[in-house]
Amino acid sequence: MGVDVGGVALANPLICGAGEHLITAGGVKAAIAAGAGAVVVKSANESDAARRQLGHTDYALVDTDWARLAWDFDPPAGASLLNRSGLYPGTFEEWLELVAGLVAEQSGSVVVPSIIPANYERAVDLAVETVARTGCAALEINVGAPHAGEATPGAITLEREAIRVQELTSTIVEAIPVPIWLKLTGQSDDVAGLAAAAFAGGADAVTLMGRFMAMLPDVDTQAPVLGTMAAYGGGWALPLTCRWLALTRERVGADRCLVATNGARTGLDIVRFLLAGATAVQLNSAVLTGGFDVIIRALSELDDYLVARGDTAGGIVGRAADRLGGYTDQPYDPDRWRDFVPSAARVPPDLA
Repeated sequence: MGVDVGGVALANPLICGAGEHLITAGGVKAAIAAGAGAVVVKSANESDAARRQLGHTDYALVDTDWARLAWDFDPPAGASLLNRSGLYPGTFEEWLELVAGLVAEQSGSVVVPSIIPANYERAVDLAVETVARTGCAALEINVGAPHAGEATPGAITLEREAIRVQELTSTIVEAIPVPIWLKLTGQSDDVAGLAAAAFAGGADAVTLMGRFMAMLPDVDTQAPVLGTMAAYGGGWALPLTCRWLALTRERVGADRCLVATNGARTGLDIVRFLLAGATAVQLNSAVLTGGFDVIIRALSELDDYLVARGDTAGGIVGRAADRLGGYTDQPYDPDRWRDFVPSAARVPPDLA
């Protein structure tokens, strides 16, 4: 089950990604107790606006028919999460104290602080201070927060320009002595290009990809669910993330460390992401909505899969991505499409 993520050894490839469930020390400890290989503490920065944004947050679980579900922490497998969010609600000093205490106590799991920049120049100072004060083994820099376009200007940054990703990464890499895990947006037509830029800047691992922004009308109230645009994710996103993992692996090489996020719900989802090219997988919404037992079940399912096949987590990374072919590489049959037109959609005989 062990993997190496950008120079940091993890007992397993499941990373509990930053979210509201990891604001408190108790939440982080619960994720550790459940067995996560790493836990990313709720993100912070220096912005008062980013802290205040958490007070404007709201959440909706919806099923495959867009009906809003009860928030009972036992959602069906097909549920998706629509939400607004903010950063750690306390001061940056309080956040540093929280992370430092958790790093000092960590056992069997790696505690990773996360910074979502509000200002790139200030982000370097925050990174230096975070590493010095907490003794962390790695630092996540998240430039892919989906809410940036809707949040108060200056609260958080979402980066879609490769050159700026590279410049920020290289500046932080030069300033701190621990590995950088850079987290990217999925709201780009070239996620692989952003990842290549991050690696060119010296990132040790790249996480892809952040959730999408969406708007869901409520047919009863005829108003937007939650009243605003909101970040949207669910199991449906897994194949989209897998595509970008495979494209990125092809572009940057198999020796680069990729971390998957957006779409994983189960242990077999972790397997799917590993096969697509990820070395490790962040579970975030699944744990927020399903509780920390999601981690226990996912790890058990992953272990069962690997044992049954005589595989290791590191050994299956990229196997499916490396077998990708093009459309014209597949068997040719000019009438094959006819087998997939269901009877109800076929042309009636009198119109044929």
